[in-house]
Amino acid sequence: MTGRLVLAIDQGTTGSTALLIDDAIRVVARCNVEFKNHYPQPGQVEHDPAEIWASIEAAVTGALAAAGRNAADISAIGVTNQRETCLFWDRKTGEPIHRALVWQDRRTANFCRELKEGGHEAFVRRATGLVLDPYFSGTKARWLLDNVPGARARATVGELAFGTIDTYVTWRLTGEHVTDPSNASRTLLFDLNTLAWSDDLLELLRVPRAALPRVGSSSEVYGRTRGVGFLPDGIPVAGLIGDQQGALFGQACFDRGMAKCTYGTGAFILLNTGSTPTPSTRGMLTTVGWTVGGQTTYALEGSVFIAGAAVQWLRDGLGIIEKSSDIEALAASVPDSGGVVFVPALTGLGAPYWNPDARGIVTGITRGTTKAHLARAALDGIALSIDDVLRAMSGDLGDPLRELRVDGGAAANDLLMQRQADLLGISTVRPTVLETTGLGSGLLAGLATGVWSSLDEIRAAWKEERRFSPHGDVQEISSTRAAWKTAIGKA
Repeated sequence: MTGRLVLAIDQGTTGSTALLIDDAIRVVARCNVEFKNHYPQPGQVEHDPAEIWASIEAAVTGALAAAGRNAADISAIGVTNQRETCLFWDRKTGEPIHRALVWQDRRTANFCRELKEGGHEAFVRRATGLVLDPYFSGTKARWLLDNVPGARARATVGELAFGTIDTYVTWRLTGEHVTDPSNASRTLLFDLNTLAWSDDLLELLRVPRAALPRVGSSSEVYGRTRGVGFLPDGIPVAGLIGDQQGALFGQACFDRGMAKCTYGTGAFILLNTGSTPTPSTRGMLTTVGWTVGGQTTYALEGSVFIAGAAVQWLRDGLGIIEKSSDIEALAASVPDSGGVVFVPALTGLGAPYWNPDARGIVTGITRGTTKAHLARAALDGIALSIDDVLRAMSGDLGDPLRELRVDGGAAANDLLMQRQADLLGISTVRPTVLETTGLGSGLLAGLATGVWSSLDEIRAAWKEERRFSPHGDVQEISSTRAAWKTAIGKA
């Protein structure tokens, strides 16, 4: 094999994945390496930055070995990441002052509550498109500054660098302190309207500007590798993007009104809203999609907390299937759920309801209910949860959706994909390349370095593996949705 390769580093919550992408936009090798999540106290989740870096080294080395290539064949590097996870480190030594606080970490819940009670939520929502929640990076930064001895004084004079994981990885690769707008827009510190760090937000959260990275675009040469060890010096790091925005880009959802859903443990839905931010009145988040060539694309985002995790619960909690992939055949053995409705609010309800106190509920059980009916209801519950989000997004956008591009593990379930299409009344489309998160960062790096010339070239290279066209019964869908709404009210 000859030709240029782009390396995509997908740094996730449970592991790091390296993809090698050729100039025909084919993934020629991948390697995933897991690392440990640390739980010091209930509600607290941390990552050791050294363990993250070790997993990246092992993943890159493994991908190159799988491809039978060497690192000198890499022409550019893209990085995507678990967006809200963040840390501080010493600018001179590179030593982190504390483990990274993971997006799942809830230790700042009381501070978020204080900010809400102080009347700040409306301002924060207008400026950032986000809600006041421990999920986002800003309150985590505040906690680190307040709880690590000397951190605030050192950060104020510029001795410490702050960043999300894309920033830390880029700094380790190149020595440059930089992020992109998609990641900056998840911090509670970045104004969507000015596309810059906000003095008002920095003051509110008491985060010193001196610690913050430069906000570049999502596709540019930020720096070149130096002193990395497992990579030669001089490779341009040229693509940065948050993981879910990376999947939107990797799905070639470049036009307003295009949407993707990543079906994982939960489900993340993003909708391209074009060149201006679209405020949501229906429970969605407003975020930056990417900035390329001086043009910023925005998105609406909705999160469903439980998707594949509902199937895992049927497997591990109830034991009605042996492995997750068994769910499709079991559910397909009955024509419908037999009137059973399963609301998978096992950890509360996300968008558009945002009810952390909601709990899972199963209704409509009779003597005739079997495990197949429950399996079918579980798939329906996943699809209906996503249907709720997309209908809310369409209302915010003011235009109907044309199709939904899908990826993630559960996107391999044909029955679920068909049911999603029937409920939405639009096609669900599964691509040939399912590694869309990492692919997005690699494409951005290749755009900046001339591997690919334009979005049109990438759009033309995107290929669908299967299209699921809607053909559901209108009356059945109407009654299913009505039963779902009733069950949601009880959850």
